[in-house]
Amino acid sequence: MGFLLSKSMDANFRRQQEFMLHNARLQMERQILMQNQMRERQMAMQIAWSREFLKYFGTFFTVSSVGLAVGAMKRKKPFLMAPIVPLSFILAYQMDSAYGTLVYRMRGEAESIMESEHDRLDMPHGTPTFDSIEKDRRARSSLSSLLEK
Repeated sequence: MGFLLSKSMDANFRRQQEFMLHNARLQMERQILMQNQMRERQMAMQIAWSREFLKYFGTFFTVSSVGLAVGAMKRKKPFLMAPIVPLSFILAYQMDSAYGTLVYRMRGEAESIMESEHDRLDMPHGTPTFDSIEKDRRARSSLSSLLEK
């Protein structure tokens, strides 16, 4: 009788473990999907910001370029056109960021760094562990209790 009871309990225990593993897997998948959606939204906001900034900077660049060109021709001083050079680099960068392939090139470079220069990505003192976080938490909690006294 005891054998049948323990066999039934073992089966229930295994099913419960499988259920918990399945739930943990679902939770992890949901967490990954949520984080990816948040990343996508942040990137979309960055691209939208670049496009909006480009509109304002493009207008500024156009007005400045026309003004500098007119001023240079009226005063016959071609060096007045010099600020157009750095402004055009900024405009080109913003155009590439907003509508070009900058994101794809950055992603490719990031993948290259992760593959061939992974040591640059290491954190100081390594990846935090539960023990290191708990040790720090205990140190801070004992410190704060001492400060309160």
